[in-house]
Amino acid sequence: MNTKYIFVTGGVVSSLGKGIISASIGKLLQARGYKVTIQKFDPYINIDPGTLNPYEHGECYVTVDGMETDLDLGHYERFTGIHTSSNNSITTGRIYKTVIDRERHGDYLGKTIQVVPHITDEIKRRMLREYEKDEQLDFVITEVGGTIGDIESAPFMEAIRQLRWQLGRDSVCVHLTYVPYLKAADELKTKPTQHSVKELQGMGIQPDILVLRTERHLDNALRMKVASFCNVDLECVVQSEDMPSIYEVPVSMQRQGLDAAILRKIGIPVGETPAMKAWHEFLNKQRRATREVHVALVGKYDLQDAYKSIRESLNLAGIYNDVKTKLHFVNSGEITPQNVAEKLKDMAGMVICPGFGSRGIEGKIIAAQYGRTHDIPTFGICLGMQMMVIEFARNVLGYVDANSAEMNDSTPHNVIDIMEEQKNITQLGGTMRLGCYECELVKGSRAWEAYGRETLIKERHRHRYEFNNQYLQAFESHGMKCVGINPAANLVEIVEIPQLQWYIGTQFHPEYSSTVLLPHPLFIDFIKACVHGTAKA
Repeated sequence: MNTKYIFVTGGVVSSLGKGIISASIGKLLQARGYKVTIQKFDPYINIDPGTLNPYEHGECYVTVDGMETDLDLGHYERFTGIHTSSNNSITTGRIYKTVIDRERHGDYLGKTIQVVPHITDEIKRRMLREYEKDEQLDFVITEVGGTIGDIESAPFMEAIRQLRWQLGRDSVCVHLTYVPYLKAADELKTKPTQHSVKELQGMGIQPDILVLRTERHLDNALRMKVASFCNVDLECVVQSEDMPSIYEVPVSMQRQGLDAAILRKIGIPVGETPAMKAWHEFLNKQRRATREVHVALVGKYDLQDAYKSIRESLNLAGIYNDVKTKLHFVNSGEITPQNVAEKLKDMAGMVICPGFGSRGIEGKIIAAQYGRTHDIPTFGICLGMQMMVIEFARNVLGYVDANSAEMNDSTPHNVIDIMEEQKNITQLGGTMRLGCYECELVKGSRAWEAYGRETLIKERHRHRYEFNNQYLQAFESHGMKCVGINPAANLVEIVEIPQLQWYIGTQFHPEYSSTVLLPHPLFIDFIKACVHGTAKA
């Protein structure tokens, strides 16, 4: 069949959960046997989120091919298990840069370059994935960031308007809006949804399906009111209530027939409702996991989305260990030798989080020392791993001034140093070691056991600095083993202390490849150690 296109837009307010709805649609269509991809179009002018502060945009997610992307791509991958790429994350900045580069090259033969048709044509080309004609996809789901009415999203809406006419029944528009509850009046209000749809219609786009985000259950009378005012079939008005877990959303959407409504709109026979057995087994496991295990997240960003993939990976690992992972953010900027015991009291384990810059690193080093000397399961990721290395160098090897060249480029003991290929790079955006690389594991190591005794793995990276191999022998002889090595560049990717119950640091980001049905083995093993340590205590 021809590729079908689903456009997901949002109205009223931002942060309603378009990414979760897009991922849920992808999961439901996948369950019906269709090959699906999901892409995100963001209206901001940055080329990518790689240089954005996490307080601005949450975490920066990295694809296998090394693209720094929006965190919604993490939801897409966790729900569906697909591997996204640089083609799945597009910003206004990338669109304009492509068009301007072509203009400079003379491709437009002296014509005046305008938003319509040149910018909108480039948006359409990417929405249709014309550069990937060999990719046989049944459905392409396109989520547009921001909210209807935003000035910066207007070219994207115009591109969708044109594509709706061009594609006919091969496309569907799903619009997500908010139905607020006014406590004083004790009423749910549909007017914001009506205005949002009216604005969308004013752009020439009639939504086929409405997903109503709500904190209260919507009765059929309210849904009928929305359907009649917005020119949408009643069966195409779906509610997205608050759920105990985001992973309940696909089941709720299936129960209300969202995937069936999409297929009917496109003209595809609906057929039987998929059982989604593995997904339901996961949800049952999640509901049964009531025993809590407490884990500290040691980082500098007190913001839930800043470590989104790590949080989700830990939650998934808890479920597969039959426990509920309770995460406690510990601000590394506030940790001192005097208060570290109090800050980490009652924690079954800790994750020393990734990041950039010098703020909060001394607190991470203190936390790493506490984890090492008190034998608390400790997992260092990227910068977290580097802080574990620096702590060991200072307090075990005796290099009291050991540091990373990132924090102090004149340190005499640069146990963490800038990568050779990064030394002449001056730009920040998209220039790090990014994407998937191979790593050889040392047989018999804890990491090797965690990975199911595989000797060659592949993981995603996002960093400029690395373990300095000049110090490798000193570390190994004093008990910190380098058990994961990149075979091509001889870079140290994993360190561990075998004498401790679980003390592992990874230069890569394992959280990027942990999914609902295939949780990452290192997170599984880490939480297992936390549970075991709690049981012993």
